[in-house]
Amino acid sequence: MHIQHIERTLPSTNHLVLIPSYNSGAKVYETVAQARAHWNPVWVVVDGSTDGTTAVLQDMAARDDGLRVWVLPQNQGKGAAVLHGLDQAAQQGFTHALCMDSDGQHPANLIESFMQCSAATPAAMVLGVPVFDASAPALRVWGRKVSNGWAHLETLWAGIGDSLYGFRVYPVEPLRRVMQGQRWMRRFDFDPEAAVRLCWEGVPPINLPAPVKYLQAHEGGVSHFNYRRDNLLLTWMHIRLMLGFLWRLPALMMRKKSI
Repeated sequence: MHIQHIERTLPSTNHLVLIPSYNSGAKVYETVAQARAHWNPVWVVVDGSTDGTTAVLQDMAARDDGLRVWVLPQNQGKGAAVLHGLDQAAQQGFTHALCMDSDGQHPANLIESFMQCSAATPAAMVLGVPVFDASAPALRVWGRKVSNGWAHLETLWAGIGDSLYGFRVYPVEPLRRVMQGQRWMRRFDFDPEAAVRLCWEGVPPINLPAPVKYLQAHEGGVSHFNYRRDNLLLTWMHIRLMLGFLWRLPALMMRKKSI
């Protein structure tokens, strides 16, 4: 697959694009190519995929110095794949990572504007707020509202625009500290828990609108979301976040009054 390389000056050399990928099918090649058209470098963490995409991604990386592929031997979950990438990024001096999904749902054309916002406000996390079209399943849209309501309460309305949308720029070190401090945030619970716990650590959110596509199977769309399993995971996540919130409540109230 042809990749359009970036020649123009970029706003930061400390930012990278990080794409965790698990059995995304051929759509991952398009996602990676689009990301490379807008940023350098792009890293892919293959999370134990068994769909044959690993070899093709490695071949793409062999022909492109701006693309690097990390391969985990078995599926560990989105959060675990992101953490692997963050650890490698920290070792190589990167300070921020824009995370995006491999399945074509996220807008690669907004990578540069999100990176520019992050470079201007490096202490913050830049969160995408989804702009839905007619393809969005009503149940998924309603479910986001529930999760967002919990996230607002758990952070005393610190400003998280959307708790679930995975198109985001994170400061590397604060997120690594949060994840290394507990054993959760390794699977579907990664995105909402990352936003809440970073708010607890004093990392302010900046919200930017970003369209989201829900691709059908004939469009190459692949979804690993399981309503029962993942909603149970989110329920348990919010239970432990509420317990953490109650323990932190005095400090959070003092911080809110000082703003």
